[in-house]
Amino acid sequence: MKTFSAQHFISRELSWLEFNQRVLNEALLPSNPLLERVKFFSITSSNLDEFFEVRVAGLKQQIESDIVERSMDGRTATETFRAVRKRVREMVTQQFNCWRDDLLPELAKNGILFLDIEKLDAADSAWIENYYRAQVRPVLTPLGLDPSHPFPQLLNKSLNIVVHLEVDRNGELQRQMAVVQVPRMLSRLVKLPREDEGLVYVFMGHIIGHYLADIFPGTTILGYWHFRVTRNSELYIDEEDVGNLLSAVEHELHNRRRGAAVRLEIDQSCPPEISHHLLETLDLSEDDLYRIDGPLNPSRLMSIYEGDHSPELRDKPYVAPVGAPFRDSRDHFAIVRRRDVLLHHPYEAYSSVVDFLEQASRDPNVLAIKQTLYRTGGDPRIVGALMNAVKNGKQVTAVTELKARFDEANNILWARRLEEAGVHVVYGIVNHKVHAKVTLVVRRDDDGLRRYVHIATGNYNPSTARLYSDLSLFTAHPDYGEDATNLFNLLTGIGQFQGARKLLIAPFTVHASMVALIKAESKAAKAGKPARIIAKMNSLVDRDVIEALYAASQAGVKIDLIIRGICCLRPQMPEVSENITVRSIIGRFLEHSRIFYFENGEQPKVFIGSADWMTRNFFRRVEVITPVEEPALRERIITQILGTHLADNTKSSHLAADGTYTIPPVAKGTPARDSQADFMAMAMGESKIPAKETLVKYTFANLQVQAGPRQGSD
Repeated sequence: MKTFSAQHFISRELSWLEFNQRVLNEALLPSNPLLERVKFFSITSSNLDEFFEVRVAGLKQQIESDIVERSMDGRTATETFRAVRKRVREMVTQQFNCWRDDLLPELAKNGILFLDIEKLDAADSAWIENYYRAQVRPVLTPLGLDPSHPFPQLLNKSLNIVVHLEVDRNGELQRQMAVVQVPRMLSRLVKLPREDEGLVYVFMGHIIGHYLADIFPGTTILGYWHFRVTRNSELYIDEEDVGNLLSAVEHELHNRRRGAAVRLEIDQSCPPEISHHLLETLDLSEDDLYRIDGPLNPSRLMSIYEGDHSPELRDKPYVAPVGAPFRDSRDHFAIVRRRDVLLHHPYEAYSSVVDFLEQASRDPNVLAIKQTLYRTGGDPRIVGALMNAVKNGKQVTAVTELKARFDEANNILWARRLEEAGVHVVYGIVNHKVHAKVTLVVRRDDDGLRRYVHIATGNYNPSTARLYSDLSLFTAHPDYGEDATNLFNLLTGIGQFQGARKLLIAPFTVHASMVALIKAESKAAKAGKPARIIAKMNSLVDRDVIEALYAASQAGVKIDLIIRGICCLRPQMPEVSENITVRSIIGRFLEHSRIFYFENGEQPKVFIGSADWMTRNFFRRVEVITPVEEPALRERIITQILGTHLADNTKSSHLAADGTYTIPPVAKGTPARDSQADFMAMAMGESKIPAKETLVKYTFANLQVQAGPRQGSD
């Protein structure tokens, strides 16, 4: 058995950048509808923002510290930073080439125009001037830079304009610099009026630039350039040393907007002396400078994607049907009493989850509702159901995660509103994010008290549920109810973890259980028994799990990993991971479900839950992984869900040992398969898999999945 060294692992940061490249590839793909390409172009930028705010900020802190150590892939922080810088520059160049050379001309052909303010006709120029005078000028604050006017503390990711100007002081011409921050309440795209409702825009930054002489009267504007500063946005809270976690998070959120600068983006044409001055002021180096030949902060371009215009430039609309078990009855409790229910979102409507909560809030027989809230989006149906439950005399508990990254302020707002409504709000375990997605409803049925449990792979957020691929399990099995009760008691009270009958719960049992399940497959393979692992998740980072997978591969276990984002494992290495394939599916919906399949001696074990195979999920978060034990549901996950994912040969990129991803060409005579399109067809009863077919065989890499008759929608 080989030992594993740095060469056997992929850099976490570089793997994430390859994921973002796959997102960008969707913007580059001519076969995608044009506005969908703009969406992926924008998402690429918002992803990079978060990457710099957290991962690059962390690298820079490591570089500045006294601790020197190597990451799992053998790089120091400085070496990783250099590799990241090189890869990001390549990506940004490709991204803005796509904008200028492809997306912008195609948008123009389809009547979506971005006009140069200097070339507007008289009517548009007059309208823009009126707009500027009425809506823009009153909220601008010009900031001169001189000994009496220090450089302003610019907010994280705000759009700014650096101005080089000349002013006459007592007959002497002096050159100075100034800054104008573009207020965030102003739209970055200004839509010009058109009688035919045409989509014609001017960038706000260009409007302000055009009128700079108006806010710097008596000066000569020598030039102006847009720039943007990205800052460290990680929260630093010692939970064991604060009296009030909510107040501490609020304080850190205020600081986040002014954290240490980690990146400067600036117009391509900005002279070196101007950009150098900004870098010095922000305590950055040329390594942190990114020159942009296009609009800064393309995530604001999502505004042209929004609205109900241009349906021909979008994916065909998809309205998810209600899952079959809930179609004929509105009594969710009666249905779940009879059998467990599995839903596949967004292909089956998330409204069933909302209906379950709303029914619980109204039902006079419901005594208590307990729910974890990680990213609610402030949806009025979710939080409204909890508030209404209180009004209806039920005991309601919400375990709210205040530190859900970039949703902290929203979660604080809703935590306060829930408390004001009488919901008992708690914040979980010290130094652990509550990432589990669980609801417990206690109801007095005719035959006694019964606990109904909902466990999901995705957040309680109906908005993102239309975009994210996730699974929901409803069950009234007593063992699941007992485990959920003990989980909430642990989160809200004081005590020690006492184990669980069914659920795997991090930080207590998930890591050890997953490693043990992998090792059990190794043992089976060595004994000549069937051995298989299929795992679908967002990220694979944990070293112990990766080494267990390598050992399993060496033992002969066939392993297929479906990993949307980061993967630090190198597949297809001779004598190490040649039995492992890794693929990533990027498509219309964000692949978000976590599913784990183990052959278990031809008695398959299937799990779903909230945790990726990352060290943080195993040890620094509260996570729930649940077995799916009802045979029909387990078979549906294996054959219909995992099998369809593995059959995807259109949107599935395969990872090579060198860390690169490619979509293999479809063999001649092999039908093209898009898993997300197939799932939509299945949910609508238009499946490409004939309903009467008794054997479905998907062939790929080193695996053949044989499926029985297609399962129903339950």
